[in-house]
Amino acid sequence: MTATQGFQFYTAAYVVRINNQRASTLAEMHECLDSASDASIFFHTFQSLGHHHFLTEGFSSDFAQWVLAGLNFRELAERLGGIDIRDYVELAELRGDLSRMMGEYCEAHPREARISAFEPFHFCEGAEVTVPLGAPVLSLEEFERGLKSLSHTSLYYHFLASRLRLRLNTNDFSHWLETLSLNALARRINAIDIYTNTLDTARDAMVRLIDWEVAQ
Repeated sequence: MTATQGFQFYTAAYVVRINNQRASTLAEMHECLDSASDASIFFHTFQSLGHHHFLTEGFSSDFAQWVLAGLNFRELAERLGGIDIRDYVELAELRGDLSRMMGEYCEAHPREARISAFEPFHFCEGAEVTVPLGAPVLSLEEFERGLKSLSHTSLYYHFLASRLRLRLNTNDFSHWLETLSLNALARRINAIDIYTNTLDTARDAMVRLIDWEVAQ
């Protein structure tokens, strides 16, 4: 099966910048969330998942990890860490849920909300630079070969960060597969849980699903 519009693999690099915002207490963190840039919210949730995809302990969300390690508020950390970023196609919605959870905790525990953390939280953001990798691929077989050789950065770019770019609850891979009318394969790939997989095992799962599709 050949596509009329090929899939273009990209590699991406991120230049990290530390902003002038910092929070030493949960109350300060709650206030900072409202004025933090979208790029900063993205960095500490979507990008942190890409950075910490291999962790088996702790949280991939920088906010949840700071609440646990810096303040030892385990209940709140687990709530923040339980947010599934795959459910969001708008950063405003994600920011709203983060702020709501922190606000509810501050209201219920006013004394704890003013306790200073072991270390302050510094808001950062990453400027994205992308470069195409070769020519677009046109067939499922070519797509699979390209997928096997992708770096972690490229996998993250196409499988996780793409949800906000597409404004859809899907990823670049599945979005392209749907143009080939491979809707079932697209759904199966999109259903791969990045929270219970590393980027490597997620890739392995994709390859197995494509192999099964090709063998039909």
